Amino acid sequence: MENNNSKKEISLIRIVKLSWDNRKLFVIVLLISFVVSCIIVFSKPRYYTCEVKLAPEMEMSGSSSLSSIASSFGFDLGNAISQDAISPTLYPDLMESNDFVIKLFDIKVVNNDRTINTNYYDYLKNYQKVPWWSYIISSIKKLFPTDNSEAGGPAGSAKINAFQLTKNQTNVAAAIKTNIKCNVDKKTDVISISVTDQDKLICATMADSVRVILQDFITDYRTNKARTDYQFYKELNNKARKEYTEARRKYSRFADANTNLTLETYRTELNELENDMQMKYNTYSTINTQLQAAKAKVQEKTPAFTTLQCATVPIKPAGPKRMLFVIGVSFLAFTCTLLYVLRKDLMAQL
Repeated sequence: MENNNSKKEISLIRIVKLSWDNRKLFVIVLLISFVVSCIIVFSKPRYYTCEVKLAPEMEMSGSSSLSSIASSFGFDLGNAISQDAISPTLYPDLMESNDFVIKLFDIKVVNNDRTINTNYYDYLKNYQKVPWWSYIISSIKKLFPTDNSEAGGPAGSAKINAFQLTKNQTNVAAAIKTNIKCNVDKKTDVISISVTDQDKLICATMADSVRVILQDFITDYRTNKARTDYQFYKELNNKARKEYTEARRKYSRFADANTNLTLETYRTELNELENDMQMKYNTYSTINTQLQAAKAKVQEKTPAFTTLQCATVPIKPAGPKRMLFVIGVSFLAFTCTLLYVLRKDLMAQL
């Protein structure tokens, strides 16, 4: 035991002695690593992150208590008992689709300094800060020209073909998919939407806009059948009202024109017109009742979203972590230098 402890003590002294003898090398390496790490990390633009949390209303065909019990044991029965084809667990995949992403192109954004006032597509395409080495890479790429002929930026998201995006549109869409993340808690179905951008005001603006667009999409999906039925009954109601109005006018005109006549022929025709008017009124009344029921169904199907955490402008940047990066690089450089100094001792022990 004493020999082992003695070897360890001598080994530690050996490490300290070699480190002191090579102190100039350590100083030079640490200074170089410090300067290089500072150049790298301070060249990278800062970014901010804003998070929004939603709790959607779920339409269940089974018992909600069963879902709660299953969730307490870590099981998710939301998809099994939900009547929706698009459950909250599929929202992240939905937000990755081009159809959803291109809806964000036309959102108006203003940066915190009020020097940029444009749409989100133009902001990501023309106003992004990049590190200095990106300019070098771009200059090298220009030496090997490629076919970049394509239409300019979008004049409106309605004119964009999601099936065939241009190169610029594809790049911007990829940037948006990287900036926007959606996570769903399988136990509580709480939706967390996080948006990362280089400007803190634009970051908060986009987080709130993504929340609104997602809510609108889910609302349109949930109420699609009910709205279709409502439009159908509305058309029937308008047609039935016109037919009833026309039948009433015919009855009124005939009755006014033959007030003093007592012939059976006129009374029979008057009764037929009255019966036709009453039948059309009954049809109109029935369809109008169905129309009001369809209108109520649209409201019933409209989901309610509870905002658990609203979008707020972040105060501190989320990254890059400059101090941690510099410390990490310096520690790595110190470790590598120490291994270099001890290389002979390490090789001798192998």
